[in-house]
Amino acid sequence: MSAILSVQGLSVQFGALKAVHDVSFEAQPGRITAVIGPNGAGKSSLFNLISGAIRPTAGSVRFDGRDVTSQAPHQLLANGLSRSFQITNLFFDLTVRENLRLAAQFLERGRGLFRPLVRSTIASHRVDELLGQFELRAKADELAGYLSHGEQRRLEIAVSLASRPRMLLLDEPTQGMSHTDTRETESLIRGLSRDHGLSILLVEHDVDLVMQLSDHVVVMHQGQKLAEGPPAEVRANPAVQAAYFGEKH
Repeated sequence: MSAILSVQGLSVQFGALKAVHDVSFEAQPGRITAVIGPNGAGKSSLFNLISGAIRPTAGSVRFDGRDVTSQAPHQLLANGLSRSFQITNLFFDLTVRENLRLAAQFLERGRGLFRPLVRSTIASHRVDELLGQFELRAKADELAGYLSHGEQRRLEIAVSLASRPRMLLLDEPTQGMSHTDTRETESLIRGLSRDHGLSILLVEHDVDLVMQLSDHVVVMHQGQKLAEGPPAEVRANPAVQAAYFGEKH
């Protein structure tokens, strides 16, 4: 099986600080790949390099066989790679439906910029799909700012999927969530991969969640890749136990 995402020798340096140094790994299609690590390990910088938020000092990113190194986020989106953000990134003064509509307008490929909204049928159909899939139909006409934190995070994932990407990058999707919301988000992410064949790259602080949810785990430490492999193998790795989980594990 060919990797849908291939990261090779990726590095970024800010002055004397090597935030990410020579990191390589691959993500397989239809699977959930997670990046974990202690605070300051470089996982957020790695995520931003892959998603086009910052440019690498060295190395490459290939998506679906195409070199997308240093492409801007809108270019990556056009190629089928979408991302969510660690901090909720919604239009709080717009309704749930309007947030989804703005994202789904991408599917009109520029043809819907000056036409009445009622004629943008592709985007409208996608909004209806997402409202049902993410159980947001009852909230469709509420302002996004009035949603609970868990509902906002769910809406943000829905917005990220409005363009029908082939791969979704999720940055700390359960941050600040209650236990119940976290479990619901875990089920949602698993269903996106299992039932819809979506490839997912996940940066997440909840280690137990990662180990239950992921097919493949990459561990970062001090800007470098410390280990990678199936969750059970990574958890049993002595270097990972010492650097991340602590010797008692």
